[in-house]
Amino acid sequence: MKKNKNQNYTCVHAGELKDPIYGGATAPIYTSTTYDYRGPGTNLYPRYFNTPNQVALAQKMAALEHTESALIFGSGMAAISAVFMAFLKTGDHIILQRAIYGGTSHFADAEFDRVGITYTMVEHVTAESLQDHLQENTKMIYIETPSNPLLELVDIEMVSAFAKANSLTTAIDNTFASPINQNPADFGIDLILHSATKYLGGHSDICAGTVSGSQKHMELLWKTAKNYGGSLSDVTVHLLERSIKTLGLRVKQQSKTALKLAKFLERHPDLEKVNYPGLKSHPQHKIAKKQMSAYGGMMSFELKSTVDHNEFLEQLKVVKPALSLAGVESTILSPVQTSHSLLTPEQRAEQGITDQLLRFSVGIEELNILIDDIEQALEKSRIRN
Repeated sequence: MKKNKNQNYTCVHAGELKDPIYGGATAPIYTSTTYDYRGPGTNLYPRYFNTPNQVALAQKMAALEHTESALIFGSGMAAISAVFMAFLKTGDHIILQRAIYGGTSHFADAEFDRVGITYTMVEHVTAESLQDHLQENTKMIYIETPSNPLLELVDIEMVSAFAKANSLTTAIDNTFASPINQNPADFGIDLILHSATKYLGGHSDICAGTVSGSQKHMELLWKTAKNYGGSLSDVTVHLLERSIKTLGLRVKQQSKTALKLAKFLERHPDLEKVNYPGLKSHPQHKIAKKQMSAYGGMMSFELKSTVDHNEFLEQLKVVKPALSLAGVESTILSPVQTSHSLLTPEQRAEQGITDQLLRFSVGIEELNILIDDIEQALEKSRIRN
């Protein structure tokens, strides 16, 4: 996959909202919820996703994801649920990758049956498995790659080709990769979703979501999204726009450190397994090389049974045991207790999510600092007979 040489420029300058009065270097914040309906805009209103700050940030996201348009939402789940409700109706069927964010799986379990939408969870997304589960009423394929928390990959180009051959809409959760490392639109995916709470926000202080796609798809999404009220306040839109300016710098550094850290952890005697797309041992490493420009700052690893995983978390001094991910600080969590706690033990076992599995989000700290912290925590948490 070709790297975009102008990513930092795009992060800073795309969709730039000018200050026409004072010429300020940063975008002005338009906090008003009431605008003159006779003005330059058409019925500007936050819930319509069309206030000045919202529009400018949407243009930046579209530029980063190589799409025509975008919408900014109040959370990642607001974006995901709006996509499902906009492009599916009673009687439709959707194919979902099984290894997706727990909140998305829970939404399917809790909401689809209630509104008469059927779905199939596919364990390994291949052309053969998609064909096996294709139905006459199938309308959408939804994937997440790399997946949360096992960093499993799906061949994006293959999914797109299959969908186009069968007149299906495609949607992808691109959160783990970020627009810096992966641009699914380049491979033909219709809708690209992000929990902007993660890499786009990048500082663990913003909750937001985005969807990018063609003008046609985004107009269809807007018709439903405005009815669900999932827009983002313009003050937070401004903070998100500010954060995206450093997205390229942050993600490139996190990806560089993560690759080195993953190689170190893969050799560590206290670890059973390391899941990271950049490792040659990763079963889909070739797919990662094809569709990712770098391998991201996310990984997960499984501690051996000789390590007390709760004590390991207690002993960490720099790495923070915390919810969410992709901030400038390194964080770690147990998927069993957090992101996938809504799944049953049986569902987690089917996905390979064990009590010893920990998801690690690499921040911008120096590599040696992270290695030293992990080493001392492992030393103190080994179970001694």
